[in-house]
Amino acid sequence: MAARFLVLDGPEGCGKSTQLQLLADRLSRQGVAVVCVRDPGTTRIGEQIRAILLDPSHGEMAMRCEMLLYMAARAQMMSQSIAPALAQGQTVLCDRFVSSTLAYQLGGEGLTAQQIQAVADIAIGGRWPDLTIILDIAPQRAFERVQRAKDRIEQRPIEYHQQVRQNFLAQAQADPQRYRVVDADRTPEEVHQDIWRLVSGQ
Repeated sequence: MAARFLVLDGPEGCGKSTQLQLLADRLSRQGVAVVCVRDPGTTRIGEQIRAILLDPSHGEMAMRCEMLLYMAARAQMMSQSIAPALAQGQTVLCDRFVSSTLAYQLGGEGLTAQQIQAVADIAIGGRWPDLTIILDIAPQRAFERVQRAKDRIEQRPIEYHQQVRQNFLAQAQADPQRYRVVDADRTPEEVHQDIWRLVSGQ
């Protein structure tokens, strides 16, 4: 397989981290050079921004500030990690990306998809993912899986997370060439097999 930029995204508790590792392992066994990153994070600067974003004590953070911090972390990760890996012929697997901002920050303080996409295009230098796989699950089911203290975003009301889910699904509906949806409310192996079919083209 040629080097590609693949994103796994979806609500908290959808199993992104587990599925990213399963996919990375399987690609590696196929002889594909794989680099795994997480958004926000991965770089030294990105991890510091992540800590600010998810800290429950930062309840006063404005939605536009939140959006721009995510983009800043993303810009650093693209420059320092993603772009170099792709240039070296490696496949990049990313846990979340711009698709998350279009789900979580859309509508906050009047933010539109067009505004978010315009800022994102600057942050990532126009290098959008080749494929984004949305792991879909109802928020109530997803939070049953979260076995830790909730971060600042997770603490928001269930109605917010229900809208986030709809925002994810709307992206896939609007751009079926670059998005696919996988039912995440199944066993990890069942979910992985669907992801593998999408990635391998089988």
